[in-house]
Amino acid sequence: MRLGVLDVGSNTVHLVVVDAQRGGPPTPMSNWKTPMRLVEYLDKKGAINEKGQEKLLNGVALAKEMSEQFRCEAMLPFATSALRSAENSERVLGKVEKETGVRLRILSGDEEARLTFLAVRRWYGWSAGRICDLDIGGGSLEMSIGTDEDPDVACSVNLGAGRLTREWFDTDPPSRKKVKELGEFIDEELNDPVEKLLDSGDIDLAVGTSKTFRMLARLTGAAPSSAGPRVKRTLTQAGLRQLIAFISRMTAADRAELEGVSAERSHQIVAGALVAEAAMRKLDINVLHMCPWALREGVIFRQLDHNPNLT
Repeated sequence: MRLGVLDVGSNTVHLVVVDAQRGGPPTPMSNWKTPMRLVEYLDKKGAINEKGQEKLLNGVALAKEMSEQFRCEAMLPFATSALRSAENSERVLGKVEKETGVRLRILSGDEEARLTFLAVRRWYGWSAGRICDLDIGGGSLEMSIGTDEDPDVACSVNLGAGRLTREWFDTDPPSRKKVKELGEFIDEELNDPVEKLLDSGDIDLAVGTSKTFRMLARLTGAAPSSAGPRVKRTLTQAGLRQLIAFISRMTAADRAELEGVSAERSHQIVAGALVAEAAMRKLDINVLHMCPWALREGVIFRQLDHNPNLT
């Protein structure tokens, strides 16, 4: 069955068209996205302003048009942190549905973590043992751990790379003082969720999902995306610390010139790296394995598992 998976995140509106069936991996047929950065369109009350709403409407309308062109038999539209935390999220959702016909489902942070974990488990299988997954988005950080397809512990913290960049950095490049202060803030915010994860048991395999982790891995020597999804890619704690010292002194424009860094995310890679380093250090993870499947694949698997009409 051909599915259109519409992911409205903090950074992008992303449509992935796949051919999928229960019991098999989804086969990508098309991949389209447009930059969004919704957290940059929040007013002082935390509501998405008119400009942000127009950008969102245009992105969703284009994604719907693309799904129709590819003759998707069903569409799975969802939204994550930026819309989840917006003060006017319900009004914005209603406006999107009225003008585009697409009703976005807002995933909770817990759901987001659990669905991503499901995709990771399906990729690595049962032999991986107890998996710990970390996922850094634009608005939040999701963490999960467990031995089954549903994690024992799943949590979400407002430590997204885009959100932190907007709230903490007022110069380009950020000052050393701001970088240090942000690092201390991240450490404090991670104390409780990390304790919950560590209390659940030892980690057999540590995994990183999300564009942020893939960029960080690429910057520390991992193979490019052109090498294919099955190539082993890792991110080490030592390599990450060296990378932070390097990129935190660069402007966003200079970082965008680095191989593997997308222009639309170059401004937030420092904050993302600080979150990654703190999470790995506090969880005592020396090597993080990059998984090509994440939230979108988790959404597909959950739908195929529980909705027989999608097969």
